[in-house]
Amino acid sequence: MRNDKDNLIVKKVVDFGSQVLDLSQRMEDKHQYVIARQICKSGTSIGANVWEAQNAESIADFIHKLKIAAKEADETAFWFAICKKNEKYEYSEELDNELLEISKLLSKIIVSSKRKLQGK
Repeated sequence: MRNDKDNLIVKKVVDFGSQVLDLSQRMEDKHQYVIARQICKSGTSIGANVWEAQNAESIADFIHKLKIAAKEADETAFWFAICKKNEKYEYSEELDNELLEISKLLSKIIVSSKRKLQGK
């Protein structure tokens, strides 16, 4: 059984994923299906990859999964940027800031894990 109660990144991505689902639903309610689905897919994929990384088979596998999560975070940032630029779409600065925090945290974890892998 997993014990993630003290794992900051896991907590953050689960909370973020839940908020992304809420945002996507509000967008779908406004018939903004395409961008809602894109945000939902990439935004929840961040958490799915971080979650999966907790059961990685090796440090290299852990790093790989977190790199995928970081790429999904970058894609989500792209969709948020489009929403911010276009007034027809809902944009949440709070959610965007949370995404930035998650991206920074992922980057730090990846760097420290690479050091560990290299034995430094």
